[in-house]
Amino acid sequence: MAKVLRKIVEIDEELCNGCGKCVLACQEGAIAIIDGKAKLVGEIYCDGLGACIGECPTGALKIVEREAEEFKSTSKSISTAKLTSALTHWPVQIRLVPASAPFLKNAKLLICADCVPVAYPGLHTELLPDRKIMIGCPKFDPADLYIEKFSQIFKDVPLKSIEIAIMEVPCCRGFVYILNEARKIAEKEISFKIYTFGVKGEILKEEEV
Repeated sequence: MAKVLRKIVEIDEELCNGCGKCVLACQEGAIAIIDGKAKLVGEIYCDGLGACIGECPTGALKIVEREAEEFKSTSKSISTAKLTSALTHWPVQIRLVPASAPFLKNAKLLICADCVPVAYPGLHTELLPDRKIMIGCPKFDPADLYIEKFSQIFKDVPLKSIEIAIMEVPCCRGFVYILNEARKIAEKEISFKIYTFGVKGEILKEEEV
């Protein structure tokens, strides 16, 4: 594709601390956190408006003028096809679900960062069916509260499997720490499957821990 002279974001990786705020601010999905640093993953998607710059706490981002691929918006029309919810229980917030909730017994448990249902359109069709979900945010809720809740569940409730759905932003990895601490306290040999989603809704990685 031919390049044109235009404004585009430039990232100083030496200054970047990997906080992910620029990723959330970029409505076109042009920035991603890779190996702990923000990177411009597609200059074609950077509109050069600089919405991300004001969110950066270290001054790692700036607008420059250089030759780059012509901007192409990622905006898409949204289908109005009717979807069916796969949710089978209530409540879903981690803070509200009792550790003794009957629906947890022998459940395939999905522990989900609360940004995932917004970003991932396939939650009800691909991830939630046949699972019980608990949703929360490891950044805004106290970690010790979550650790206590999950250690009690792991200790007292038989579960078929445990999966974690998080976003690519660093704060979401707090769920991995929380659940590691919970299984230590419960003294249980438990494995977790982790799905990591990009801000445009794609699955970036699957791993077992």
